[in-house]
Amino acid sequence: MAYKMTLIPGDGIGPEIADAARRCIDATGVEIDWEVVDAGIDVIDQYGTPLPAHVLESIRKNKIALKGPITTPIGHGFRSVNVTLRQELGLYACVRPSKYYPGVRSRYQDVDLVVIRENTEDLYAGVEFPKDSAEAQQIIAMAKDKIRPDSAISIKPISVTGTRDIVRYAFEYAVANGRRKVTAITKANIMKCTDGLFYDVAREVAKDYEGQIEYEERLIDNMCMQLVQKPEYYDVLVLPNLYGDIISDLCAGLVGGLGMAPGANIGKEMAVFEATHGSAPKYKGLNKVNPVALILSGVMMLRHMQEQEAADRLEQAVAAVIKEGKSVTYDMKPDPTDPTAVGTKEMADAIIEKLKA
Repeated sequence: MAYKMTLIPGDGIGPEIADAARRCIDATGVEIDWEVVDAGIDVIDQYGTPLPAHVLESIRKNKIALKGPITTPIGHGFRSVNVTLRQELGLYACVRPSKYYPGVRSRYQDVDLVVIRENTEDLYAGVEFPKDSAEAQQIIAMAKDKIRPDSAISIKPISVTGTRDIVRYAFEYAVANGRRKVTAITKANIMKCTDGLFYDVAREVAKDYEGQIEYEERLIDNMCMQLVQKPEYYDVLVLPNLYGDIISDLCAGLVGGLGMAPGANIGKEMAVFEATHGSAPKYKGLNKVNPVALILSGVMMLRHMQEQEAADRLEQAVAAVIKEGKSVTYDMKPDPTDPTAVGTKEMADAIIEKLKA
């Protein structure tokens, strides 16, 4: 019997890489009945919103979704569809592996990190007040001269509940995947109430895994330096929302960039799998971009479905194509102007051929 899954192609380059990922997943032999629903900038005129209600309904019904990138305006316009999805569906754990595959252009080789990022609170909770608003002025008055009167205000909530959930998820992930260490990362020396609470809760959770998984703490600024100097020292990293967003991009840079960075957003009932890069609208329709991040997100999805053998075969096929270096997109060539670089569709075709071999 086929699995029923939601597929959100997205906008920009989303539909191209979503098609590539879908074909590669289907080529594993796992039967999936894809329910395709549209979201993003291209559907605003039709629905009045980039995230129509039927998209959320589809994910709630099917429990698992694969999503292409969706445009988020910077500094104006509608709120991030990605953030809204996570909050509406309770997808509290963002899981972003950064693993080096031989053949990728990178300064590093010995990298195999997993960022576990809290997804629902912190500064991404969206509790903001514009400059000169009554709410901002009230907070400024409460702060007693610590905030300039012409400030806009963002609130940073960190809860015991959210922290406990994400730290426990990180430890359980480490146990389930044969990992050795969990590192909690904040700026608790400065933000003693919020980030300090994150550490307090993390230490309590860590006690349940003593003798099984090592636990340590790092400050976010120092951690950025440590990852650049010696990423091989680290394993599973657990962070509040904003720090996790930044560190996951840094880790992606260690293994070849966002084109190699898969992602998953996991809740207690639902999961959405997505590439961590953006929609790159300037490349829309050019059949040029690297589809690997979303294909590897499909690998994560298959593992979530307990289709381990299919997931392993798909990952091995991706790794083989990258190592061979022949049928890869321009960004994966030693010289990006190499005329032998292939397109999105052709790289997916090469991966499918490896699956069939």
